[in-house]
Amino acid sequence: METVNPLKPTEPRDRKLSIHVVTWNVASAAPPVDLDNLLQLDNQDPNLDVYVIGLQEMNCGIMSLLSDTAFEDPWSSFFMDVLSPLSFVKVSSVRMQGLLLLVFAKCQHLPFIQILCAKSTPTGLFGYWGNKGAVSICLKLHGYYISIINCHLPPHLANNDQRLEHFDWILEMQNFEGPDIPNILDHDLIVWFGDMNFRIEDFGLHFVREAVKSQCYSDLWEKDQLSIAKRCDTLLREFQEGPLLFPPTYKFDKNSNNYDTSEKKRKPAWTDRILWRLKRQPHTDSCTPRLPAPHFSLSLRSYISHMMYTISDHKPVTGTFDLELKPLVSVPLITLMPEGLWTMENAMLINYSLTPDFPSSPWDWIGLYKVYINISDIPETEDQFLLCYYSNSLRSVVGISNPFKIQPQAFLEEDPLGEVQPRI
Repeated sequence: METVNPLKPTEPRDRKLSIHVVTWNVASAAPPVDLDNLLQLDNQDPNLDVYVIGLQEMNCGIMSLLSDTAFEDPWSSFFMDVLSPLSFVKVSSVRMQGLLLLVFAKCQHLPFIQILCAKSTPTGLFGYWGNKGAVSICLKLHGYYISIINCHLPPHLANNDQRLEHFDWILEMQNFEGPDIPNILDHDLIVWFGDMNFRIEDFGLHFVREAVKSQCYSDLWEKDQLSIAKRCDTLLREFQEGPLLFPPTYKFDKNSNNYDTSEKKRKPAWTDRILWRLKRQPHTDSCTPRLPAPHFSLSLRSYISHMMYTISDHKPVTGTFDLELKPLVSVPLITLMPEGLWTMENAMLINYSLTPDFPSSPWDWIGLYKVYINISDIPETEDQFLLCYYSNSLRSVVGISNPFKIQPQAFLEEDPLGEVQPRI
């Protein structure tokens, strides 16, 4: 039998995380009542760790923007209300006019997610207006660099060159602040999605509709502008995409599954896409192919559209991925737990420890949060709580305690920001 030396550090085990990416041009509509199919919540065992949700054409009228500035926008509130009872936490968000990008993660992953930057890149009106462009979030996950980009590129069949120019411009503008953040092309993973507005060339309206009706999609792939560009553009070729085995997602009559019956009668097209790019190792010689970085791989589990949603002239598209990695960071920077029994009758003490290289700050804080559970899945129990350590320097939660209970007589006070804090 093999013995383990307790003094020798153990090699971190490979981890597998499931990521669900959503892209949807919502055409200024409010959230529908039920989005379970979109979020895979109607699946008996979705087994998801991270949600990445990107919307385009959210309502960005003056009154709506003013309201969303003062309060959470309706879509963000909806996703938070649905996902928080399932132990998901919103780790970051960024909005630019009609573009919104949200990242949710299971709470146990928070100590290993560091948000590095969230930014907007407008491309409308020569870069001065955000009706088109991209919003992006750069983060570190278990020590790996990941960039997430939600975009809305120029419309219309004839503007393909402009779309490709905007694609290059958005990529070029991802110059993240911070001395230790590498160039985006050196990130381990780029997930790029949105309403890219690429169309189907050459074929006429009736041919395209008949091909869609008979599900002869292969006839249309050859004339898809993005597929054509990927064959010609060296950088774009490095982005991967799943097979387009679902009907074109644009353009539909609202509140129906009928393609455009207006006077314009726009051709169906796969405008809504999800791409990804893994970091490549440098060439060792001219005969050696470029391979993904070791101990870090991404596989596509599903790539589908959701025809059941009719609030928009676009159908939403989702991609579900399995990310396998060997953690570069496998131990939380902070470990913490409540000290003793927490009640109103005694002082509420916290015991925590820091790793030697942790950049502590006087502006760090520890918050007390109620754990929300899905009552339909498990029997109702007493309330449980978590302690979370937030690092101001790293702008992230870097430590979470195990769930614990507070005796019923404990007195808790809610602060003006809505965060529950113990009165000591």
